[in-house]
Amino acid sequence: MDIQIDQIQNMIYVIRGQKVMLDSDLAQLYGVETKVLNQAVKRNIKRFPADFLLECTIEELEVLRSQFVTSNRGSDWNYKRRTLPMMFTENGVAMLSGILNSDRAINVNIAIMRIFTKLRSFLMLEKDNSKKIDSIEKGTNQLFKVVFERLDNLEEKLPTHNGDRRKIGLKSNK
Repeated sequence: MDIQIDQIQNMIYVIRGQKVMLDSDLAQLYGVETKVLNQAVKRNIKRFPADFLLECTIEELEVLRSQFVTSNRGSDWNYKRRTLPMMFTENGVAMLSGILNSDRAINVNIAIMRIFTKLRSFLMLEKDNSKKIDSIEKGTNQLFKVVFERLDNLEEKLPTHNGDRRKIGLKSNK
């Protein structure tokens, strides 16, 4: 079985500030029906505390639908389910390998864990870049402040001219 990294990345959504995967997507990856996956989870519910497994709300379902549109997924998600989807955090996905004990489940979980690690490293890189940009902005703001203060000082030192002075330049014939 060849697992495409892009395929898995497109199955990771952000809900409640956490990266999650849907039960239907995981079932597809593991090669089982969603119902079978959910039954296995319910039989082992003690392995899935609240930070491993989230139950989707109607409002979150709308957020997910908007993310489906933007992710350009190859597969369609079944909106006509009788129950709301279960959403698994990274730890919940890791726990699934223990209850779905097959070679395919183990290989899929390894691939998914690598994706989560990759996403975390991108997030850390983004934070580092954000700090660097903030530092540059702060330094630039200080530099501009000094420049404008010096320009103000120069303006104060410039001689003022009498208002009734004769103007220099071309005269218009109007």
